[in-house]
Amino acid sequence: MKLKDRLSLYFTLISTLTLLGVLCAVYFTFIKFLEADFFDRLTDRTMVTAKLYLEADEISADSLNTVRNQYLETLNGEVIRIYNSKNSATFIGDDQQYWSNETINKVRKQKKMQFLDGKRQVVGIFYKDNQGDFVILASAIDQSTYSRIDKLQKIMVMIFIVIFIGLLLSGRWIAKKILKPLDLFIDEVKQIKSNNLHFRVQEGKNKDEINLLAQNFNNLMEHLEQAFVLQKTFVANASHELRTPVTRMMIGAEIALSQERQITDYQKALASVMEDAEKMDNIITGLVSLAQADLEFGAPKLQDIRIDETLWVLAEEWNQKPKGKLTVDILNMPEDPAQLLIKANPTLLAIALNNIISNAFKFSDDQDVHCALDIQAEFIHLSITDHGPGIPKDQQEDIFKPFYSSAAESRHQGNGMGLYMAHKIISLFKGNLSVTSKKGDGTSFKISFPKF
Repeated sequence: MKLKDRLSLYFTLISTLTLLGVLCAVYFTFIKFLEADFFDRLTDRTMVTAKLYLEADEISADSLNTVRNQYLETLNGEVIRIYNSKNSATFIGDDQQYWSNETINKVRKQKKMQFLDGKRQVVGIFYKDNQGDFVILASAIDQSTYSRIDKLQKIMVMIFIVIFIGLLLSGRWIAKKILKPLDLFIDEVKQIKSNNLHFRVQEGKNKDEINLLAQNFNNLMEHLEQAFVLQKTFVANASHELRTPVTRMMIGAEIALSQERQITDYQKALASVMEDAEKMDNIITGLVSLAQADLEFGAPKLQDIRIDETLWVLAEEWNQKPKGKLTVDILNMPEDPAQLLIKANPTLLAIALNNIISNAFKFSDDQDVHCALDIQAEFIHLSITDHGPGIPKDQQEDIFKPFYSSAAESRHQGNGMGLYMAHKIISLFKGNLSVTSKKGDGTSFKISFPKF
């Protein structure tokens, strides 16, 4: 059974049970009220009978019966008896005993008594008079009460049925309205697949349990997306960063083994392999640190790094390749070398800058790339500028997303992880990465690192 059906059912059951209790209370209270009212009427009958028959001595019994029949309304099935001290019926003219001596004596003992005899209501009083001690018993059937009760039962049954149906429908409407955000939540959750883990459900404006559920679900999806992206990122990053040193090692080994060489040549080849292996080890360590940072298991170990030295090393590596040149300019060169220090992981920082530079060479078709380092009082600003086709303004917000590529030509195609990695790494070091580009006029990536 659906939650909305259960809520409406529980609401209806509780409400109808409450209504049933109220109707029963009203019903039985009404019966008791009418019963008490009729007992009062019978009590008045006994008192009037006592006044008429016992205190009006000079009036004959026939005259009393005439007055009684003329001025007192006869009740349904009315029976009135006056019993003398010998428990014999007297005065009224009907000598039928009607009530037993046991009942008469009980009235005489209790002075006043009222009870039910089947459908009859009976009232008895003990009355002392100068003519003796008498017991007066009056009974009748309250037919009007039974008629009212019968109508009341029918009215209550109709009211109960109408209210039950109304409560059932209104309960379902209320449950549907209250759980509407939950239905929307379920519909949105159904849309989430492995290819759109970035999708987030609407959290709504009401600060209720459903809103809290949506918030926690979005937080869970955030972690799942990061874990999913991390899995792809690590594979892509590993292949992206390890390909070059592996290729160098293979080429160096093939060259060394292609023919017999002197021991010094083998030593040089092995030294080159060791150098590339050490670089691979550093890259793997950096990738693991990045993965740990993404999963919030830890942060990469930071140390003081001279940003200019990192740029010179990168420039030397890139300028050895048969393509455009990487030039580095330092503006406002400080006298104190400490002004060039930033807190970073050297391997991760090199990966981030290398990815941006590689991107600049690729999209400018290996034209020259220019790096400008500007040392300010509180920040170190670095810009990397190329002469490529530029990035359209509507795509500039997306280039730092994982697996996003704006390449229009096949030679520019990539895995879409370079700029994402650069942005992630620079953010880890409390830096800021932004892009300025105009279509057809090149692109400039600007990095700002705070001084600690």
